[in-house]
Amino acid sequence: CGGTMMMEKYAAADTMWVLIGAFMVFFMQPGFAMVETGFTRAKNAGNIVMKNFMDLCLGSIVFWIIGFGLMFGLNQAGWIGLSHFMPDQLDDWHWNLLFFQMMFAATATTIASGAMAERIHFVAYVVSAVFVSGIIYPVFGSWAWGGLFGGDGWLKALGFIDFAGSTVVHSIGGWVALAGIIVLGPRLG
Repeated sequence: CGGTMMMEKYAAADTMWVLIGAFMVFFMQPGFAMVETGFTRAKNAGNIVMKNFMDLCLGSIVFWIIGFGLMFGLNQAGWIGLSHFMPDQLDDWHWNLLFFQMMFAATATTIASGAMAERIHFVAYVVSAVFVSGIIYPVFGSWAWGGLFGGDGWLKALGFIDFAGSTVVHSIGGWVALAGIIVLGPRLG
């Protein structure tokens, strides 16, 4: 009986730690919005803040619909997960992980936002944000971390180690930013 109570306390502490981490990542969104607003002209401030807000809102929904399944679903071939799309019946730990990864999907998208500031139309940006949060980030995450519900990603099987999302989150944001600025060209004015 005492061992069960200790395990429940550890589970509660683990849950709190993951949720605190997720909330801290959530607050990166307004932080990025303020940084990007400071780097752009005043006339674009509203656009920048709205783009960062939409990253979080739409990115979270798309990650729940398709991204979680692509990233953590059954991954026999090592390329993408093939289960757990639009999850509605997960245990407590997996709900925590879904929320935590939702925040990182939005953050990976927001990293690219600053690079494309003042040069991309709002609708085009929202479409790209949905694509990054729903497909690009989850697929690379699946390669690096493998299927939570079975199987391994092909990079993980080769021995790839990602420390705290440094490659999955930040390199995806950086590569998407690079692709965006190559297509959009330099800022004018």
